Amino acid sequence: MKLPSYAAALLAAALLTPLAGASGAPARAADAKALPSVDMEATVKAAQIDPRRADDTLTPGAKASVLLVERALRDRNLLDDRWVDGYFGTTTIAAYAEYQRSLGYSGLDANGLPGRTSLTKLGAGRFTVTRAIGPGARVTAGDGAVINTRTRDMLAEAERLLGRRLVLEQGSYNPGGDPTSAGTHDGGGVVDISVEGMSSATRTAAARALRRVGFAAWVRSPAQGDWPWHIHAAAISDTDLSTQAQHQTGDYYLGLNGLADRKPDDGPKVAIRTWEEYQRR
Repeated sequence: MKLPSYAAALLAAALLTPLAGASGAPARAADAKALPSVDMEATVKAAQIDPRRADDTLTPGAKASVLLVERALRDRNLLDDRWVDGYFGTTTIAAYAEYQRSLGYSGLDANGLPGRTSLTKLGAGRFTVTRAIGPGARVTAGDGAVINTRTRDMLAEAERLLGRRLVLEQGSYNPGGDPTSAGTHDGGGVVDISVEGMSSATRTAAARALRRVGFAAWVRSPAQGDWPWHIHAAAISDTDLSTQAQHQTGDYYLGLNGLADRKPDDGPKVAIRTWEEYQRR
């Protein structure tokens, strides 16, 4: 059927209108795709390891992302150009913490570890954020200890691997709770686990299971400090980690024991991975 001329004109206009609108949408999508991306997992890993290095070795897989973060900090006059080098050392940590404070954050939210919200804001118009991670909400474990949901899920998986329940002696977010902890429990991701009733082999097996799912975990003995036998575990890449716990996870990557003496790691040898890497294995 042949349409009248006026109907044909209306139909042509209707067909052209969506096309014109659609032509703008791909352009916007192309603009977004043109932005480089920051791998948050790699960036947070570098922010834990690099400040603990004795040299300027870069964290594998993190350089491109760290450079994007450092350039953004530099352009906000928070980081001198000479420190824009892909190395997330103490100077970059301090600059990022200052940036977090400029957003109105304080305490754990200004600990120098990139959080999902602050990193996204820093990248507005500059970069996108991929592999975003976060600690989740705070919850109370069955032992009455406060932890976050990421830590809870990690512990549950470690228990599954071990085949027994793990009892917490101390949880997270416990500033000033135990002076022998040296501030490691002030933030998230850190727990002390009871070894009561465990043999030496079982203690080691528990530490191994914790390491497999993404904890920096060690069996602690009375010979090492003013504490009873227990297992100390810090969830790698928990963005709520206190500064002291950040140092422990960095030292773990560098083959150290997580104590002030920085002696060689005395725990079971496993492939070091984060919780997110464990889930993708």
